[in-house]
Amino acid sequence: MSWHLGRLCGFDLETTGVEVETDRIVTACVVQCGGDQPTASANWLADPGIEIPEGAAKVHGITTEQARAKGRPAPEVVEQVVAALAQVVRDGIPIVAMNASFDLTMLDREARRHGAQPLVDIVGDDLRVLDPRVLDKHVDKFRRGNRKLEDLARHYRVALDGAHSADADAIAACRVVWRMGQSYPDMQCCTLDELHALQIQWAGEQARSLRAHFARTPGKESWAAGVREDWPMVPHQAEAGER
Repeated sequence: MSWHLGRLCGFDLETTGVEVETDRIVTACVVQCGGDQPTASANWLADPGIEIPEGAAKVHGITTEQARAKGRPAPEVVEQVVAALAQVVRDGIPIVAMNASFDLTMLDREARRHGAQPLVDIVGDDLRVLDPRVLDKHVDKFRRGNRKLEDLARHYRVALDGAHSADADAIAACRVVWRMGQSYPDMQCCTLDELHALQIQWAGEQARSLRAHFARTPGKESWAAGVREDWPMVPHQAEAGER
């Protein structure tokens, strides 16, 4: 049976910003679907412990006041999200995450910040990830237009209600990947191990292409240095004094 007919686990975060080393988790969703089983979704609202900028609140709809009033302590949320994903990996289910290197890196840094065991330390090399962004850029390199999740949902005829809420984005990412599995026989034929390894290669190629584009585009030259090739997570760099 092809991987796209089995169980998939969507994972998505909404955060205080886009800096994985310093920003914080506001909401999280881990949703399992497919495989001829009922959909099972777990959602969290965290008090990130810092102010949620107005711009971020406009994206995901959670203000600082709401997070403080209704959110659970960030260390508790982070530990539970890591535990949920670790169980998924143990069960042999791939994690589906749009722009996975953002969400998985953010979760890793939050775990380290709050003294929780990071996911990578728990599951090691057993982690298998499907990233709609990386997959789509590989199979349809020259399609014009944006490739945000809402764009991919539209292209692959997937409903996306409530974009930029973690639960809506997580389930939509799974549906996009499922559609891609249906649409591309070469992708169907890959095992999860093979597809994970290929995405590491493709993500690196895509990052190098983007870096070269920025380097030759007037006004964007400085952006090139910030393009990372790491996938599905940016490795943690221990600071002085850390073990």
